[in-house]
Amino acid sequence: MKSILLVEDDQDLGMILQQYMSINDLEVTWVMNGREALEILDQGTVFDLAVLDVMMPEMDGFTLAEKVRERFASMPFIFLTARKMKEDMIKGLQLGADDYIVKPFDADVLVLKINNLLHRFDSMIPQAVSHDKIQIGKYIFDTKNLLLNFQDEQRNLSEREAKLISLFVANKNQLVKRETLLNHVWGDDDFFSGRSMDVFVTRLRKYFKNDEAIKIKSTRGVGLTFFIDS
Repeated sequence: MKSILLVEDDQDLGMILQQYMSINDLEVTWVMNGREALEILDQGTVFDLAVLDVMMPEMDGFTLAEKVRERFASMPFIFLTARKMKEDMIKGLQLGADDYIVKPFDADVLVLKINNLLHRFDSMIPQAVSHDKIQIGKYIFDTKNLLLNFQDEQRNLSEREAKLISLFVANKNQLVKRETLLNHVWGDDDFFSGRSMDVFVTRLRKYFKNDEAIKIKSTRGVGLTFFIDS
């Protein structure tokens, strides 16, 4: 069974979601605030995915997400929120959210989104690769351990970041259409996925900033090109 961390301060909703996910073969640990969630994570408990409410006492979901990313860079997470503000959605995307669900919502939809994400992440990085470490300009991409190394600096990558880098490297110096990247990495080419990819590309540009020979060029409305000037 896949393990889910549910952080929701509404007792009635939390109980319903916990029961609903449990009957759909998901093992759920439910806590009611960010502090309790961090205590569990700091004990070494590993989860396959986190579902985080945004508006909570003691620590809001955005702050919790930042701390989760520090501890488990590759763990996917979904935000639950009663707010429909565009700024909140953008902030969630910038934090690396894999989905964003506005309350009220159907529990069936949440379970479907969770299962889709888990399925995608299970197949993000192939189990067998021809090379565990790939030279990208001045960087070393460790595909097995999801690391990007530059000299003495080491950066932990999320599985989605690693998948995107892998696709770029496999098609270096070639234009890759947006829908191709979205369908391969996000499994969908809807608005949310498109905005999420834009955030990830901005992040990758920062990751590779120490090598001027590496550029990620956007062709508006068409796609992206990962240039390596050899």
